Amino acid sequence: MATQDRTQAARKKTSGPAAAKPASESTLYVQSVEKAMKVLMAFDGSKRQLSLSEICTLTQLDLSAGQRFTFTLTALGYLNKESESRKYELSPRLLDFTYHYLASSDVVNRATPFLQQLSQMTEEVCNLTVLDGPDIVFVQRIVSRNVLHPNVIVGTRLPAYCTAPGLALLSTLPEAEVDALLDASTLVRHTPRTIVDRRKIKERVAVAHARGFVRTEDEYFLSDISTAAPITDARGRGIGAINVAVSRARWEPARDEQRFADLVRSTAFAVSAPRRHVA
Repeated sequence: MATQDRTQAARKKTSGPAAAKPASESTLYVQSVEKAMKVLMAFDGSKRQLSLSEICTLTQLDLSAGQRFTFTLTALGYLNKESESRKYELSPRLLDFTYHYLASSDVVNRATPFLQQLSQMTEEVCNLTVLDGPDIVFVQRIVSRNVLHPNVIVGTRLPAYCTAPGLALLSTLPEAEVDALLDASTLVRHTPRTIVDRRKIKERVAVAHARGFVRTEDEYFLSDISTAAPITDARGRGIGAINVAVSRARWEPARDEQRFADLVRSTAFAVSAPRRHVA
């Protein structure tokens, strides 16, 4: 839930002048839709099943409202209710949204063949991520026999400020947007090597912009070395990031540093849209 709150806060801060008035105050805003989404978002992966009372506590709905929303979502097929325990769990039908997103995503469709080729060349884990608020979200992942973190799957969300794909994407944004996203981020140390100083993070973003790639080591996962480059649209704005993740045990700096930097940059460039030059 905290990750979703950060993402919503970032959207409010980066959506332009209209963000001065919260969207929830608009006459177009449908609060019942928000409440239904809160029920679904209560299933955050920490527990497979939730009771009605747990759902109401997590969503701050009263019992009557909680009953109505869980009943409706169950009737629509998005929740399943176990008859014996009377607890609820997410239905596989929700994966329809994932499928539709991936099938209709231009960047996913363009990047996947290149990502597969990159995986074959490196024999390492290769990922495609996109920026969503202050986080990156994995939208394609080609694993290898050398995978270090098999629990990272499509849909996994990680903070942008301390991950190579996130820093690569931030490097394509105007400084004001970077500031807003950092404002919405909870800058905490995930490992002893996580950089949380705001000034240093912005310096890394500037270096990534100049170099066209970024590398992180042990900053979110220990023993993980990740090299990433941004996929850009015609304006040069990041719409995704390609990264290769290598375990420290397999990393040889003299052999790998320049090689992986060149590979992720060339792959990202191949997927990116041609730059549109303004006269």
